[in-house]
This record gives sequence, C-alpha cells and structure tokens, in this order.
Amino acid sequence: MNPTVVLSYAIDLVAVLLLALGLKGLSKVRSARSANGLAALAMGLAVLGLLMQQQLSLEAWLWIAGGTAIGGLAGWLLAQRVPMTAMPETVALFNGCGGMASLLVAVAVALFQSTTGTLSDTAVLVERLSIVISVFVGAITFSGSIVAMGKLQGWISTPGWTQSPVRHGVNITLAVAALVGAVALPADPAGPVLWLLVAASTVLGIGVTLPIGGADMPVVISLLNSYSGVAAAAAGFVVGSQLLIVAGAMVGAAGLILTQVMCTAMNRSLVSVLFGGALGASAAGHVGGGGDEAGYTRITSCSAEECAMALETAERVVFVPGYGLAVAQAQHTLRELSKLLEANGAEVSYAIHPVAGRMPGHMNVLLAEADVPYEQLIEMDAINPEFPRTDVVIVLGANDVVNPDAKSDPTSPLFGMPVLEVDQARQVFVVKRSLGAGYAGIKNALFELPQTAMVFGDAKAVLAGLVSELRELGVGKKPAAV
Repeated sequence: MNPTVVLSYAIDLVAVLLLALGLKGLSKVRSARSANGLAALAMGLAVLGLLMQQQLSLEAWLWIAGGTAIGGLAGWLLAQRVPMTAMPETVALFNGCGGMASLLVAVAVALFQSTTGTLSDTAVLVERLSIVISVFVGAITFSGSIVAMGKLQGWISTPGWTQSPVRHGVNITLAVAALVGAVALPADPAGPVLWLLVAASTVLGIGVTLPIGGADMPVVISLLNSYSGVAAAAAGFVVGSQLLIVAGAMVGAAGLILTQVMCTAMNRSLVSVLFGGALGASAAGHVGGGGDEAGYTRITSCSAEECAMALETAERVVFVPGYGLAVAQAQHTLRELSKLLEANGAEVSYAIHPVAGRMPGHMNVLLAEADVPYEQLIEMDAINPEFPRTDVVIVLGANDVVNPDAKSDPTSPLFGMPVLEVDQARQVFVVKRSLGAGYAGIKNALFELPQTAMVFGDAKAVLAGLVSELRELGVGKKPAAV
C-alpha cells in the first residue's frame, strides 16, 4: 500500500481519538475550552489526511492554504468581537456555514468527480444518494440558518402571509420540486436536475423557517444544528472521510436529542413548531419580546434598597437568569452580588430553564463567562423542589419560563409547559425594564402574587444598586479583630 495512504489513515485514526476526547471534555465547563481545541485539531487533521490522498498540485495546495488562512482569520476576528448577546445569531450562522460547506462539497463532486458506472454498482449508488442528501439537507440548513440569524438579529420580521395556509401550499410545491430533483439526480448527477434540487431546497429552507416565531427559536437552532450534522455525515460518504461521517452523525443525533428536550420544555411538538404557526409570532424579530403592559391591577414595586434589605437576612437565594440579563451584559455584576451574599453566609444558586435565553445553553455560557461555579447552575427539575424553602428569588429578565399560569390555567397558551416554580418561594423580586409581555405575548400571573415585587430598571443597573446597598449595610465585610 502507498505510504502516503497509510499515513493518511493513521492521521484519521488520531483525529478520531482526539475528537472523542474533545467530546468527553465538553461535558464539564472547566475542560470545555481545551476540549473544543482538541475537537478543532481533530477536524484539522482529518482535512489534512483527506488532502494527502488527493495527489494535489502545488497550485491547489496554495489555493487551499490561502482559503484556510482567510477563513481562519475571519473566524478568529468574529470570535474576538461577537458579544454574548449575539451568540445565538453566531451559532445560527455557524450552522449555516456548515450546511453550505456540505452543499458545496456535494455539488463539486457531482460536477467534476462523480464516480462513473451504473446505479447497480453499490459504490456508485451510495455516492450519488449521499450527494442527494448532502445537497438537500445542506441547502435547507444554509438558507434556514440565515433566516434564523436574521430574525434573531431583528433584520427579518415575520410576514403576515406566512401565517396563512398559503405557506403550506408553497412549501409543498417546493418539496415536490426538490423530490423530483432528488429522484432524477442519481442517474445524471451533473445534469440540470442538480440545480433544481439546489434551488428548491434553498427556497424551502426559507419557506419553512420564515413563519416560525421568536419563542420557538431555541428549537429551530437545535434542529438546524442537527441538520448540519446530517449534511456533514452525508458529505463524509461523498468524499470518503470516516471522521466526517462519525462527527456528522454525532452532531445530528445530539441535535435531535436536544430538539426533543427543547420541545418538551416548551410543551410544543416539533410538528407544531415547524408547521403549526408561530408561538409569539408577533414578537418575532424583537430583541426581548414585547406585548401590552395593560391588564395588571395588583402590581407591587419596590426599590433596590428594599430588595437589598430582604437579601441581607436571606439564608437561601436563587437567581433566575433570562435574556434580559444577557441584553444588559450584567453577568459579572450578578457574580459580584452573589459573592457578597455568600460572604454573608447565604446559600446561592442559579435556576436554569432549558429554554431560558434564545438558544439551548445560553444562560450556562453567559454565567460561565462570569466564572459562576458550574455546581451552582441547577436545572429546572432539580431546583423546583427547593423553591418552597427558598427565602428570596430574583428573576432577571425571564418571563414565560416563570409564569405560574402554565401549571394552573388550562386556558393559557403556556398551559402544560414545564416552568420554574418560583411562586413557591417566600419572596420574589422580578427585575424588568417594564411590564411588557414575553414572547408568548401574555400576562404573567407571577407579577400579581402577594409575595412578588417588581424592581423596574436595567438588570445591570439594578444589580449594581443592590451591590452598593448591601455594602452600605455592611454585608460581606469581615468582622473586626477582637
């Protein structure tokens, strides 16, 4: 066997092992950064191993090196400059880039390197079916991810016609066109049906994603992540990369599992998310939701000073982070406040709802950036039984995920959705700019409960005020030496 081929297989084996180590390391916050580096190194080695088998010319190597340098620099600059509030949009963009990469690989092979032979040859049939899957899923992933990014960024709103039954007819027509291309492509991979499949799939991705409202974005992002994995696995079959097949399959499976978790957490089925209309569609494209502030009759508001006095004597405090915390970039101020409370002897934890923020894991990443101990981040099922013995809960920009109507009001659109049961705590402070509704567009019954007080203002400013008030009260100061 050619020594170059042997070396490329050895590189692939090392890459698979590094990828496995990287995935294992992602299970812990402390090792996630280095694990991400290992996984990136694994993919780089996989690319190198594949290129070594191609017998490329010097000119081709120069083109590849130039493209890699440009793309790497663009990625590095983006990673350095993107704010944490824009992380969901960035993830959507990365999903789209993955889909486009798989699409381009499949198109290139179809046009220039498709294996000759009849469809009775198993190798030929597998390659061409892989091209079909990679083109179809990759195109949908790319266009759908770009639309999702635009909606999250506020560049794209939800057109009124997309909420009518007309959209189903349009999408069915596009799906039929894509199916025609998919069926015809294996017989003639370089023919015009290839472009029919590309065009129909791309527009279908737009048609499916555009009607989906802001409240369903966590589900959409995780689903598109799964799509990018499926497209990558199919591209792995196209180019003969074992690592790409393995990595793509893992991403696809993990994305589907996460999508199911998101749907369960929102009490929504995947079918209703994709085809049943948009939950909170009126808020789609808005940064933090919206809604009418009227309708509340028993609201109690308080100042940061009153909230600080309650925190001073609290033995157990739970923070509930929401997207408002991310918008205000208040995670570091929150960490400063929690340190003061811990120095005062309070037990501090953070209640994390699966769909808090605008993408899966958004709050976890946000708080990890502020060096919040991972052990203090408690998932919904584990923290709910603890609320009855909690002295103070501070809700920071969260809305629908703490609405008790989800448990008690069968007429509520949220009924049946698992929520954080903060209404069971002794005292609740809700930090919000206003009484505006969340993405579901409905009132929050929590705001009118007798143990709830609203603290109106920007989350960072309110938290900074609490830190100042607690310091004036002497919280966190070491006792004088006797």
